Amino acid sequence: MSAVPRSEKQGKADKPSSRFRRMLDRLSSSQEDLESEELQEDAQASGCTRISECTDRQIVKVTGTLRTVTLRPRAGVPALEAELFDGTAPLDVVWLGRRSIVGIEPGRRLIASGRIAMSHGRRVLFNPKYELRPLGKE
Repeated sequence: MSAVPRSEKQGKADKPSSRFRRMLDRLSSSQEDLESEELQEDAQASGCTRISECTDRQIVKVTGTLRTVTLRPRAGVPALEAELFDGTAPLDVVWLGRRSIVGIEPGRRLIASGRIAMSHGRRVLFNPKYELRPLGKE
């Protein structure tokens, strides 16, 4: 008879290796969860702030994928609006006085910087400096 309790023996056998655990997690995750995780890793690698951590009037540099792009006039002035998502939260990006911008389209990744504003409970970035990410990285 062994002096080690049976529960301790089973604990070691039941613990999968971390590589195996990650593989199982990826297989059981939805496509949206995987994309979200990838976007968060991209933001961390590029030194950007997570959108969920942005506060009102803070100057930030964020990155993510454009989910939607629409033309929505504001006070009679054209405004190109896009929703940027980094895996943690959405951010509305608005270019005032623009009807379109080459390369700004749904599914495109970009890095944007500027001052965050809060409008109707949502984070908004007006007329940001931006950098389109290469298409090969998507």
